[in-house]
Amino acid sequence: MKRLTILAIVAAPLLFLCCGKGQSDGGSDGPNEFKPIQLSASQRSFVQQGNTFGMCFLSQVAKSTADDFVISPLSMQFLLGMVLNGAGGTTADEICSVLGYGAGDVAGVNAYCAKMLTSLPAIDKKTKLTLANAIVVDDGYSLLPAYMDSVRTYYDAMVDNLDFFDKAGSAAKINKWCSDHTEGLIPKVLEETDPDMLAYLLNALYFKSKWSEQFDKNATRNLVFTREDNTSVYVPMMAQVQDFPYQETSDFKAVRLPYGNGAFVMTVLLPLPGHKTSDILSRLAASGLDGIHFEICHVDLQLPRFETRFGDFLNTILSAMGMPSAFSATDADLSGMSPDAMRLSYVRQDAVIKVDEEGSEAAAVSSAAVEKNYAAAPGENVVFHADHPFIYLISESSTGAILFAGRYSCKSK
Repeated sequence: MKRLTILAIVAAPLLFLCCGKGQSDGGSDGPNEFKPIQLSASQRSFVQQGNTFGMCFLSQVAKSTADDFVISPLSMQFLLGMVLNGAGGTTADEICSVLGYGAGDVAGVNAYCAKMLTSLPAIDKKTKLTLANAIVVDDGYSLLPAYMDSVRTYYDAMVDNLDFFDKAGSAAKINKWCSDHTEGLIPKVLEETDPDMLAYLLNALYFKSKWSEQFDKNATRNLVFTREDNTSVYVPMMAQVQDFPYQETSDFKAVRLPYGNGAFVMTVLLPLPGHKTSDILSRLAASGLDGIHFEICHVDLQLPRFETRFGDFLNTILSAMGMPSAFSATDADLSGMSPDAMRLSYVRQDAVIKVDEEGSEAAAVSSAAVEKNYAAAPGENVVFHADHPFIYLISESSTGAILFAGRYSCKSK
């Protein structure tokens, strides 16, 4: 079973906010046939390895918080891909290792990201998907020409300069860019700019689509949801009975809910009695969805209507996953980006998802700050009531690339 990762990049000069490559308007009329994305063998390998990264990323975030969360593995891939183009030595090797890509194959990574950047927004006219990338550099500083050429060519990223000493004004322009490229779902990622920073790298992803089989709003009821600590709460529970791809394992049961023409799907993984979401996360980190073969079943489905927001700094998580040198003042090698680049000060992701009777809307902004170097069974009737914590994934069908992933347990900050 193929897996999927999603990461979106913000790309536009902040003074002249322009969109990234490709964008579905989510409401076009006419034929809307699903045509699978055609990838080379090496690009298919990047999807598989990227999904492995996404599952490990999902597992690490789950360990770091007891609250509900949503992340975008693909957005993080794109952000780290832009960083990789400016990295060298051990720093580059570690980034490749964390992403699951072969060391030294930056050209292959770039070609894969360019392919996904162009293809993903175009495969479903009923889905609005936008990807954008940007790099904002402090006034008086510049990036190396070769680096700028790579991120512009393969990531459609545009480079702009802002005065980081104008802390509030520059942050406001960056935040406006994030808001504009996420339809207002993520209005702020930065309180103020830091004059010690050389550049901010940004990645934005926005997704909105309707279920292929929508829920009847009149069927939604407030029903009991049991948390993992056995406490209970009432939640608005959507309901329908329909044919869906379904499978059950010894640990969990899973259902796939398609959007639009089927190019994108949400996979909901619900623990069976005696198991928890942590068991699902362990399996996903080890083998993803490999070995799970979905079959069309007549599903009595209940799913909460919910909204989840998440935002956090990821230095500790990414270091634990295998790329500590990028954050080290002594070991980081970002010399391919600029002679003034010392290390990554931080990597952060902000994300939000809304799930209701009509469909889903989600967005993510991945950001990184670069510090200045001052020193230098078919037909079976089944029941699927998501009335306790579960894991969910939104992925592209033909490649398996994961756009969003999260846990819902009716527990948040």
